[in-house]
Amino acid sequence: MTRAPLRPLDDALAELLAQAQPLAGMEQVRTFDADGRVLAQDLVSQLQVPPHDNSSMDGYAVRAREIADEGVTLPVTQRIPAGSAPAPLAPGSVARIFTGAPVPEGADAIVMQEDAEAAGQDAVRILRAPVAGQWIRRSGEDVTRGAVVLARGHRLDPAALGLAASIGMDRLTVARRPRVALFSTGDELVMPGDVPPQQMRPGAIYNSNRFFLQALLRRLGCEVSDFGIVPDAREATVRALDLAAGEHDLILTSGGVSVGEEDHVKPAVQSLGTLDLWQIAIKPGKPFAHGRVRSAHFMGLPGNPVSSFVTFLLLVRPFLLKLQGAAEAGVRAMTVPAAFDWPRADKRREFLRVRRNAAGAVELFANQSSGVLTSAVWADGLVDNPAGATIAKGDPVRFLPLAELLG
Repeated sequence: MTRAPLRPLDDALAELLAQAQPLAGMEQVRTFDADGRVLAQDLVSQLQVPPHDNSSMDGYAVRAREIADEGVTLPVTQRIPAGSAPAPLAPGSVARIFTGAPVPEGADAIVMQEDAEAAGQDAVRILRAPVAGQWIRRSGEDVTRGAVVLARGHRLDPAALGLAASIGMDRLTVARRPRVALFSTGDELVMPGDVPPQQMRPGAIYNSNRFFLQALLRRLGCEVSDFGIVPDAREATVRALDLAAGEHDLILTSGGVSVGEEDHVKPAVQSLGTLDLWQIAIKPGKPFAHGRVRSAHFMGLPGNPVSSFVTFLLLVRPFLLKLQGAAEAGVRAMTVPAAFDWPRADKRREFLRVRRNAAGAVELFANQSSGVLTSAVWADGLVDNPAGATIAKGDPVRFLPLAELLG
């Protein structure tokens, strides 16, 4: 039997994203609670930000033309703190003003207090002649009335929440959360806490995948139903899939997607729906499955922890973001120098666990095995190394920051 050729990552991702139609439904949430959610509607400002010309410094509001030279002394006719409504500036006078306070009508510059000194009880001497417009923040220079401040599909972060609040939004309309059913397969898996390390049976391992996959899903805004560990039996796998399909948008599994006699996920999915079992041309993470279980999407990740971790970041993450209507699902790669040699070219596209050093180059974790989860903890990014490519110290490499992939 001829084995199908390995599928390029970019082709697999394009096919997945073509099937990731944004979910129907949206909801309103408090702006406080919207971090990480995806906007379902354009956010249009109903006001100017700032609403009025205001001072960016503590100092004095002046008419610049009245202070052509240093040393001019003028009376202080009013005091303007932030939040007050000033009177027009009287000719031949200045106003004491504070950061954020509205600029009075007639004033066209701010002299910061370091460039002035008191000259009696209610007068000030200007030590440096001002230029019209200096230290004034103009109305609408941040946001203009009627502008789209944040577009539909924007994934909200703390800065975006602050921007939404600045135009008076205490609630935001966001896409519905994807509902994801998560389970692991494998009789060798044991949950931490169920069996102490010294009592582990031969061949048993703790289920680490369940922990990082659930955390990754929640970071992406998903509602997660944890179905636990499913025994290596076809009937048990069919029951879990059947139960999960009814109320979830995606069923995500780890392990059991190879072609061994104890890999029951493939026939179980096929008995309830459709399945494409792909061999992706990446390292780590070759085995990957995608299909449907009734109306739910299905994705099966490899069981080795680093393979499962990397495959999730490269394939599942963008799929879930597109389900939420996110406009951007990719990651901005950086070109950085390598601080290591990688003389062994592989026929697959490799994703090496690396960390930036003080010089800005990336160092390589010594053990790149797909079972060494320590490498993912140590790393702050992945080097995307093309198939057949070697790396010499100093070569430019394509660096994918984990800060973006995990966000």
